Amino acid sequence: MRYICLIYNSTDTDGRLTPDETGDLIKAHFAFDEELCRDGFMIHSDALEMPDQASALRVRNNRLSVTDGPYVETKEHLAGFYVIEAPDMAKAKEIAGRIPSARYGAVELRPVRTLTLPN
Repeated sequence: MRYICLIYNSTDTDGRLTPDETGDLIKAHFAFDEELCRDGFMIHSDALEMPDQASALRVRNNRLSVTDGPYVETKEHLAGFYVIEAPDMAKAKEIAGRIPSARYGAVELRPVRTLTLPN
């Protein structure tokens, strides 16, 4: 089963890590990526740009509305994600709990729902 691990960083942490701490965190993520690939759990992972680079798009009454970010006020923002393959939720939790950024923010783990069209 596939799971998505959504990495949330605290806005209090952003910009407060030293260059060495940031470098160590990035290296830890690359090492974690290699481990997941080696063990067959990795589907995909990526970091996201900062919230001020985001746009929220909505269609109402057939009209597109675009709001440039940051568009919600929050103490945490979505900073990256992993899509993993795991046999069950227990294993997925074990994997997600090792994501290096969990030391600074939070990781939301959610099963991916595969949608299919009815016949």
